[in-house]
Amino acid sequence: MENIENIENIEKCEKKSLADVIKKYCPKYSFVFFCICIVAVIIHITCIISEKFADFYNQNIGAFVRGVLAYLTKYLPFSLAETIIIGIPFILAALIYISVKQYKKSDLASIRCIVSLFSVLTLMYSIFVLGYGMGYHGKSLASKLKLEEKAVSAEELKYTAETILSEMTPLLEQIAYSENGASYMPYSLDEMNKKLNKTYKKATEKYDFIQDLHSNIKYIVLSEPMTYTHISGVYSYYTGEANLNINFPDYTLPYTAAHELAHQRGIAPENEANFVAFLVCMESDDAFIKYSAYLSMFEYVTNALYYADSEMYYDVISSIDSRIRYEMIAYNEFFEKYRQSVASEVSDVVNDTYLKTQGQSAGSASYGMVVDLAVAYYNQK
Repeated sequence: MENIENIENIEKCEKKSLADVIKKYCPKYSFVFFCICIVAVIIHITCIISEKFADFYNQNIGAFVRGVLAYLTKYLPFSLAETIIIGIPFILAALIYISVKQYKKSDLASIRCIVSLFSVLTLMYSIFVLGYGMGYHGKSLASKLKLEEKAVSAEELKYTAETILSEMTPLLEQIAYSENGASYMPYSLDEMNKKLNKTYKKATEKYDFIQDLHSNIKYIVLSEPMTYTHISGVYSYYTGEANLNINFPDYTLPYTAAHELAHQRGIAPENEANFVAFLVCMESDDAFIKYSAYLSMFEYVTNALYYADSEMYYDVISSIDSRIRYEMIAYNEFFEKYRQSVASEVSDVVNDTYLKTQGQSAGSASYGMVVDLAVAYYNQK
């Protein structure tokens, strides 16, 4: 009997000792972060295993997390994500200063500092998983739209390009162009934001996989420098913000904004966000928003056609309205300044690596895979 009591006392001491060690070396907030991370890991693994669960999570719990983040940053008159990025050098300097100070203070303080920093990294992972990342593991957009996705022929690409062109051309009479051939948006960026929110609201009634969310697009202050990276927009899943590079030509802005708003609503794969942006813009009553989506998709399809059959490509290009041709020429002239840059090479490597880690084997090329969806859509239409 005495031996049993001794064993129980030893077990209590061990448990107490472990609790004391955690309390000693791990700050309370770090312990909370680690617990959240364990939950995130379980959810992540489950979503990878179960496509059905991934869709359920993304459209319910993930939607709630994205909605909360978007709401918290919605009324800020600036992009919190951009502000954080600009402040990275100062943040790193502060972290180095704190780390050195803790190191000099004591070994215990150093360990608690390291644990704290590591716990913040786990929290970043958790936010990604809980709010956005599981959108990569659900059913494909083609399945949701009941589209037959397959390898496409040059003839199908040409048919799709010509169909898009025929639908876009009637809109040209409602589009205003400047002297250099570039079109310009007939309203402010804030008005564009309102129109896209209204259009997304309408699209949610037609497509149940699009999250019903009202949000504000954030305009990048450093848009001109950002253009050297060739990034026209970015969704920050840590702050819930859809960010738009406003330095690009006007005709690209509504479609790019719709693309980032699609990410904000849980459409993770790039080709799917591209196509959802197209579908949503088609629901708009505004000619310029539709024109933006049509021309952007036309460029994707004709680029693919050029590599598939250059003769067919030139047949299509030779038949386009002169206003579209001048628009494309104006874009090339604008982009020439930014075409070759170290920043674009670095950003492409980073983006390519990120996409591949999320199961998008095509990496950066996945943006252009929207062509397969467009061809399937127009074949079925």
